[in-house]
Amino acid sequence: MNEVKLATATAKDWMRQLSDQTVARYKREGLWRDRAPLDDFLEAAKRHPHKAAIVSYRKGSPLPQTVTYGQLNALIERFAGALNSLGVGKGDVVSIQLPNTWEFPALALAAMRIGAVPNPIPHIYREHELSFMLRHARSKVYIVQAQFKGFSYVELARSLSAQIDTLEQVVILHGDAAEFTSFDDHFVSTRWEFEPGLDELLSERAPKPDDPALLLFTSGTTGTPKAAIHSQNTLWSAGRPIADALRLTGDDVSFNASTVGHLTGFYWGTYLPLSLGQKIVYQDEWDARALVDMIDSEGITWTIAATPFALDMVAAQQASPRPLAQFRAFACGGAPIPPHVALLMQEFLGVELISLWGMSEVGVCTIHQIGTPIDILASSDGTPVGFMDLRIVNDDLTPVADGEEGRLQVRGPSIILGYYNQPEATMAAETADGWFDTGDLGRRTKEGGVRLTGRSKDIIVRGGQNVPVVEIEHALITHPKVKEVAVVAYPDDRMGERGCAVVVPSPGEKLTLAELSEHLQSAGLTKQFWPERLELVTELPKTPSGKVQKYVLRTQIAALGPADA
Repeated sequence: MNEVKLATATAKDWMRQLSDQTVARYKREGLWRDRAPLDDFLEAAKRHPHKAAIVSYRKGSPLPQTVTYGQLNALIERFAGALNSLGVGKGDVVSIQLPNTWEFPALALAAMRIGAVPNPIPHIYREHELSFMLRHARSKVYIVQAQFKGFSYVELARSLSAQIDTLEQVVILHGDAAEFTSFDDHFVSTRWEFEPGLDELLSERAPKPDDPALLLFTSGTTGTPKAAIHSQNTLWSAGRPIADALRLTGDDVSFNASTVGHLTGFYWGTYLPLSLGQKIVYQDEWDARALVDMIDSEGITWTIAATPFALDMVAAQQASPRPLAQFRAFACGGAPIPPHVALLMQEFLGVELISLWGMSEVGVCTIHQIGTPIDILASSDGTPVGFMDLRIVNDDLTPVADGEEGRLQVRGPSIILGYYNQPEATMAAETADGWFDTGDLGRRTKEGGVRLTGRSKDIIVRGGQNVPVVEIEHALITHPKVKEVAVVAYPDDRMGERGCAVVVPSPGEKLTLAELSEHLQSAGLTKQFWPERLELVTELPKTPSGKVQKYVLRTQIAALGPADA
């Protein structure tokens, strides 16, 4: 393990140190393997080359593009040759910022095939975030679509390439930029697969199970992105709980709502389904009504996304009901799930909402199983994954009693190797006795599940009393005039902090703080926990995975001054 390298940095610069005994145990118990998920995909491509691998819907196009397993495998080999021709070597980082289309998996898996490390980036990020990410990762190649949703990524690429010395190549999809490499000309139209010696090179550079598989910047709910590194083995282990809980097979059809630039979209929405031999359905732009239309026509059986996507689907089905007989599971994570969402999904979509808790750095830590009674499903965010150790402790690492809130800490085979070239962050995430501190807070339920209650940095301390933020949000979201809500702290001279409810009202509705207070009173919640301020907004700032960026809200509310100003 200590020989793993990434670009110019050695393992000791960023990697968690696992003992030889721990590594041996993971392999002995089948928690790590002697193969990469990429090998599973290559075998699936040989078994059924004519099966649809990806069906890609683009906004404005009347028909989707379908790529079979055989075609995708051929494209990956061709694109690997193209990357090699651009000087991409083993351990180099290839940053890919694309919407959800067939080109993304073809390029990401091609980077793996050539021994490089793909770095998926959500398409919403702009120069401020990208200049840090590309420089920190020492990205050798940056691949981006010329335009998307009216934004010119070509102009963005020009600015970035002028700033970052280590960025040697920029590849532009579906557009002209004379100073950059054309994806259509250099990758698609050139038959690199016939280049002499390519087969031998790909065999030589094939990723090993303990090689870095993915560099992924954390979503930034705290405002400071960290460069998480998964190996092929930690990534495979991170994906197992969802496949097991949903009983996925190669006959399932996956829809990927989450951006491929995030772990959810990259791994569970792309890499895992392809390694299982499933068909994946993409939309380049989220459209709940179109998705509900295509569930039956494409035979979609499952998806994974955050709560807002689930609620959008419910609204679309309510507006125009369709048959959804094959759709059986919606794995939902990324943020605390209000209990009523599970009931809505079952009532209007006839589908099981499989709630889970996890994060980019550790994969899935808790998850419910298919067939879990809805009352238990709604009461927690899943039961602990069998091969992961989980504890809930206070600040001095003493376990708390069941039902009490504490810090969620985990150990196991799916935890990242570390934060690339951020040794302080890697060390800060690990406790003195070897547990990974997730930064999340939770409590154990009487059924043995875990209920996520918030982030350790999202606590509101009002007059010395911790406010149960998530429980307040769960109550407020049931108000008929509330579409979305986040409760955050704002400074107060007397109490230290008070709570502010930041609300996106339901369409056409007006809302007052008095109405919210009356709702919380009828729900039986302690008055001292009620928000004492209300701010109405048109949207909440979110990460690509759907998490509300509460640090942004806290900054905005603090800038407004006192509540009575």
